[in-house]
Amino acid sequence: MIGFGPHLMVDGYKGSYSKLSSVEAVTNFLDTLPEKIGMTKIMPPYVFKYDGGDKPEDWGVSGFVIIAESHISIHTFPEKGYFSIDIFSCKDFNMDEALEFIKNYFETEDLEIRTTQRGTEFPRDISIATSITDAQRNRLI
Repeated sequence: MIGFGPHLMVDGYKGSYSKLSSVEAVTNFLDTLPEKIGMTKIMPPYVFKYDGGDKPEDWGVSGFVIIAESHISIHTFPEKGYFSIDIFSCKDFNMDEALEFIKNYFETEDLEIRTTQRGTEFPRDISIATSITDAQRNRLI
């Protein structure tokens, strides 16, 4: 298999104000999601509240959790009912399960979803990488 892995990007709208505004709720989300989708946390979630800087209405909660497979991150904007979540993994995972958990947790059906495969030329198997490299070298000779 060649390629690093899937990246799920979720933009959520009309999410639960109480959860989007809570460091504890976002921490719980990041603490719970990895196990739900078969990932391995290698550190506790790191979550903090942001005051919005020059735009106070843009305050929110941001956080991430490093997983053995890569990372999960979230940024919330409670005043706008908006959140963004990235799940990047070096192994496949059940995206439908992840999306269902996100919808239920943040109490919204209003999601914008994008997916991509990262590192499409990343050689997962060294023997495949060797054969590709050898083939390229033979073309140069």
